[in-house]
Amino acid sequence: MDQENALIVEETLDPDDWGSIRDLGHQMLDDMLDYLCTIREKPVWQSIPEDVKQEFQCPLPVEGQSLQEIYNEFTNYILPYPLGNIHPRFWGWVAGTGTISGMLADMLAAGMNSNLAGADHIANYVEKQVIEWLIAIFGFQSSASGLLTSGCSAGNLIALTVARNTKAGHDIRQEGLWAARKMVLYASTEIHSSIQKTAEILGLGRNALHTIPVNKDFQIDLDRLVDTIAEDHQNGYMPFCAVGAAGTTNTGAVDNLNRLADICQQENLWFHVDGAFGAWAILAAKSNNLVAGIERADSLALDLHKWIYLPYEIGGVLVRNEQDHREAFSLTPAYLSHGEDQLAMTGGSLPWFSDYTFQLSRGFRALKAWVAIKEYGTDKLGRLIQQNIDQAQYLARMIVDSPELELVAPVTLNVVCFRYFQPDLDEVRLDEINMKILAELQAQGIAAPSSTSINAKYAMHVANTNHRSCKDDFKILVHEVKRIGNKLS
Repeated sequence: MDQENALIVEETLDPDDWGSIRDLGHQMLDDMLDYLCTIREKPVWQSIPEDVKQEFQCPLPVEGQSLQEIYNEFTNYILPYPLGNIHPRFWGWVAGTGTISGMLADMLAAGMNSNLAGADHIANYVEKQVIEWLIAIFGFQSSASGLLTSGCSAGNLIALTVARNTKAGHDIRQEGLWAARKMVLYASTEIHSSIQKTAEILGLGRNALHTIPVNKDFQIDLDRLVDTIAEDHQNGYMPFCAVGAAGTTNTGAVDNLNRLADICQQENLWFHVDGAFGAWAILAAKSNNLVAGIERADSLALDLHKWIYLPYEIGGVLVRNEQDHREAFSLTPAYLSHGEDQLAMTGGSLPWFSDYTFQLSRGFRALKAWVAIKEYGTDKLGRLIQQNIDQAQYLARMIVDSPELELVAPVTLNVVCFRYFQPDLDEVRLDEINMKILAELQAQGIAAPSSTSINAKYAMHVANTNHRSCKDDFKILVHEVKRIGNKLS
């Protein structure tokens, strides 16, 4: 038997040569810092050649290759072709920019490889600290609960699950939806699509989301909301929630959150705020009045990878009533027992995050948030957010002052929607020209706005959550839009 065991070779995934892997790791770090340091000199985006795409059609590897060879493939075939949101002239789709310290924190977190379901280890205390900071920032009471998520879509799903379960009037986890009347929730026609997806996932169906028209400023029409709630009661529906937008994706509009809170209180509705990026205006000294009332929400979902610039992916959700939050998700089979047994690792003073979400396995997202808030402080983050808002107003003024350009929506926050315009061209032709302008901006690597439709007009969509942008970048954008547009028209 001993001779048989002696023939067994045990393996590991750790390197045989720690010195060479250390050298390669240092090279990787230096290369990424060089890449980010010179990002302004690179095109915002470039198309991927067909031969590069073919590199990702290779057969399944059976035998391994050296990490140096793999890294060479990364530098040749992957690094040159990003989405571009790390570039100073990327403003598409409300995408965040990322930070150097966030990149380093993600490396450290990956090295620790913590699972934040629960148990008594330090990563959970770091996330608890970050949640306490968020509670303080947004004016929730200290007894509120929360956790970090993959993004605002997951935050909306968690929050509206709590809202549905709390307002259903019966044990929905035990009995399901069949025992409830037709539950409905409300949001403006400008609300993010993740709210509709959530209604579908929760088994309410898309018809349960009653969308309310917006006013001229693209805010939810509160009079129509009140009337619709009354009509729904008469028609046998069960209103349970209203969703306010703290910065819509389309225009950056912020609903009147205080009035929404009043209506929810009067109608006994759960008040949820989708604050994906706009919630962070609370840190901007000149603009925090735009999100007044956010502290009155029963729940708030937001992203940290947008307007406080952290690397993907990290969002969050706060819930005013911790008991409601826990009762919506807590489930503890024997193999996950904690708290009562007081074992060394599963005891401790912290609740388990798995009691507040549908996830059990959760990565150490909190470290980059903890690092960022400590490194920059809320004052500097607020100045950067205000800078983005001021830059959006600067761009809007240049558009208004240019006869060839047209602003197609009010600029409330950090989103600017505009188009190239000539009065002698019809709407179909204007849409065609603006589509081509946007395609040229992206294809030439000049700038990367995205597109949207505002009042049936095709528009370029600039969402400024970019800490690397400066006023000259917006001058370049305006100049190039006019240059390309004049050539096309």
